[in-house]
Amino acid sequence: MTSDITLFVNPAAGRGRGAGAAQPAARALRAAGFSVRTVLGADAPDALRRAREAVAGGTGALIAVGGDGMTSLALQAVAGTPVPLGVVAVGTGNDFARAAGLPVRDPAAAGRLIAASLKGDGGRPVDLGLAGGTYFATVLASGFDSRVNDRGNRMRFPAGRLRYDLAVIAELAALRPVPYRIRLDDGPELETEATLVAVGNSSSYGGGMRICAEARTDDGLFDVTVVGPCSRTTLLKVFPKVYRGTHLGHPAVTVHRVAKIALSAPGITAYADGEPLGPLPLTAETVPGAVRLLGAARPPGAA
Repeated sequence: MTSDITLFVNPAAGRGRGAGAAQPAARALRAAGFSVRTVLGADAPDALRRAREAVAGGTGALIAVGGDGMTSLALQAVAGTPVPLGVVAVGTGNDFARAAGLPVRDPAAAGRLIAASLKGDGGRPVDLGLAGGTYFATVLASGFDSRVNDRGNRMRFPAGRLRYDLAVIAELAALRPVPYRIRLDDGPELETEATLVAVGNSSSYGGGMRICAEARTDDGLFDVTVVGPCSRTTLLKVFPKVYRGTHLGHPAVTVHRVAKIALSAPGITAYADGEPLGPLPLTAETVPGAVRLLGAARPPGAA
């Protein structure tokens, strides 16, 4: 294994924590004997191009410094290659890192753990999802939650969490079931109405909402959570349970475990790892062992 590794940094992550986090992570890695270089980009496409160049050039590891969005970008460079992925989680949600038992907002500890893994097991193989040519590590969202994202992205004021909260209120006021066509694996196409359909490679999204609470990344399967038609009152009662994962027992909720799913619904945008994938229809499939994750205490999503 080469001792040259690459930090892939989002300076804006976590309201500016990304830039500061790179330094203690790099110090920990250098103290362990690794040579560290940093990759930044003018924008996401430029950053991804630079990350792919580092992977093609034989870097010993690609270390994403930022949130779930930065991890998702790094996955596009390392998935299907021998280069392992490290995660220094300093973003807002950090769902993938939390599910894997990785340090959150402690870049020095993350750097030490990554160094130990590079010298030890070389990382744990984990599954990824693949949809429309894009790999994802956490959850592919569609329906109510993706409409909230759409609305929030269109809003220019206010900033931060309040924008999301206002988008939720607006979408609740306009709540209506979505007519889906769903194909699970190679079964028949099903027509159903649902409030949302979430395809989980791991368990959570949105900073701890365990929408696919029992999903794990070492079984070659998605957990697909379907929330059927609900009234506003029912959705408001169920919503708090998502943070504990206890919503899965509600009669409006069903879960399927599949290796592939095709989704179609009018006017719905799919999001994966919090980033827009594009409008439905699309097909998502699991890619078992698509990347080696450094320092994971457990397969992301495992209890």
